[in-house]
Amino acid sequence: MKHYCEPESRGQGQNGQEGVAIASKSSGLVSESIPNGPVASMELLSRLNKYDRLLFLKIFKHRENQLAILFLQIVSRSSEGALHVFIPVVIWKLGLPGLEILIPLLIVSLGIERSLHWVLKNTLQRPRPQDSIPGLRILATGASRYSFPSGHCSRAFLLATALMLVYGVGAVAMCFWSGAVALSRVLLGVHYPGDVLVGAFVGSFVALFSWLVVVGI
Repeated sequence: MKHYCEPESRGQGQNGQEGVAIASKSSGLVSESIPNGPVASMELLSRLNKYDRLLFLKIFKHRENQLAILFLQIVSRSSEGALHVFIPVVIWKLGLPGLEILIPLLIVSLGIERSLHWVLKNTLQRPRPQDSIPGLRILATGASRYSFPSGHCSRAFLLATALMLVYGVGAVAMCFWSGAVALSRVLLGVHYPGDVLVGAFVGSFVALFSWLVVVGI
């Protein structure tokens, strides 16, 4: 909308026009180019993606030690689901309490997490680093074409959070393990830092939500 301010007399000339301009500026009537909501959101996502790639490249270059690579690959594979079965079996064999809560908690939370992960990954369809950064040499293979969020990371943090909820500080070591999984996915070249951060949030949130569901049953 344009705002007009007419001088009281034509004799004001240039000084009158300057006075109008100053008055308009001081009253906030000068129009400025302000991006609308969708454009501003796209610019924000573009900046986040840029910074995410820069952080990925800074982390990724510190992983050329062969022994470290082997360790990272083992840690990464440990989050693919075997521990979600192995740990309850060990707890059962040792006769420890808590299985009556842990097993339904894992079943409910994994069902929600897998569904949410599939929807997010196939809706957002963020390409993996090797598909976006020319010449990138990866050290592992992603389970799908898309990278956001990290499924390995969400499963790891889900398991760690579930065990912490049931066993408290006795499961604190699993928090370090889940953090190592997140770092391994970046260093192996299959995820950006943002992918694993969101994966960690998704896994932890789903475990907490499922805890409320299971305890309320």
